[in-house]
Amino acid sequence: MKNIGFLSFGHWNPSPQPATRSAADALHQSIDLAVAAEELGADGAYFRVHHFARQLSSPFPLLAAIAARTQRIEIGTGVIDMRYENPLYMAEQASATDFIANGRLQLGISRGSPEQVIDGWRYFGYRPEEGEDASDMARRHTEVLLNVLKGEGFAEPHPQPMFPNPPGLLPLEPCSRGLRERLWWGAGSNATAVWAARLGMNLQSSTLKDDETGEAFHIQQRDQIRAYRAAWKEAGHQRTPRVSVSRSIFALMDERDRAYFGGSGKDGDQVGYLDEKTRAIFGRSYAAEPEKLIAQLKQDEAIAEADTLLLTVPNSLGVAYNIHVIESILKYIAPAMGWRAS
Repeated sequence: MKNIGFLSFGHWNPSPQPATRSAADALHQSIDLAVAAEELGADGAYFRVHHFARQLSSPFPLLAAIAARTQRIEIGTGVIDMRYENPLYMAEQASATDFIANGRLQLGISRGSPEQVIDGWRYFGYRPEEGEDASDMARRHTEVLLNVLKGEGFAEPHPQPMFPNPPGLLPLEPCSRGLRERLWWGAGSNATAVWAARLGMNLQSSTLKDDETGEAFHIQQRDQIRAYRAAWKEAGHQRTPRVSVSRSIFALMDERDRAYFGGSGKDGDQVGYLDEKTRAIFGRSYAAEPEKLIAQLKQDEAIAEADTLLLTVPNSLGVAYNIHVIESILKYIAPAMGWRAS
């Protein structure tokens, strides 16, 4: 059995073609999609966060709204760029959202991806400390977040507070202490996956990673997951970690599916450069009739290795079509793959 959720980038564009023509459209439709996905039996509603782009950028109001409209489905991010985050304020917002969701928040975070602007985090008021680069800063912000979510006191109380304080140093409030075990790190390399394991974070592995061996993407991703689990075991954590992978998967069920995605199933991976130093490998997408699609997916060793699969959805095609996409996977693909009972 496998947890199956969707991952939306929340694209919107003020042109006549998309179903999402404004930020308001993207937000309201994201809520509606999550509600409908829960009714279908999907396990998770996850959202990508990008700044300076016509995409979703402020996840906590959205996740709180979804939490108030749903009962069972996990709500999460995949991922929040920690270069842009004040970890203490983030801990308060995430905790409040998690309380509204009754403990269903799955918080995916990372160093971030290539940006729309140069060093966008500088406009948010953040600077690497001396000797740091932006990646170091993201990891520092992450470690602060992990520490404050322990719920331990660290702030010196005022001698004349507005309200009486409990004794000792004060923690952040609200603080959802269980959320610490529901943080996920979006790892782009084997080394950052190992780092995440040592700190006790779950692993989100996307459709892009550093090309470290020249092997097929799903093989490199499988090995990344195995390196993560080995580091987790070595660190001596007591709980079992979770691991997700994301994929673009479309079952071609009708002429509409074929028109949208009949020519988009890439038979192979793609390689490119994120910057002048970083060679990256991009995993293939899948689009085929169910029988052929099942055969293709059975060859994907990273999907087999993970416990959670996030289906990237084309949100700009509207809620109704995306529900069709998710339902097709849950009904016709997942049982045959052993991800769901028939």
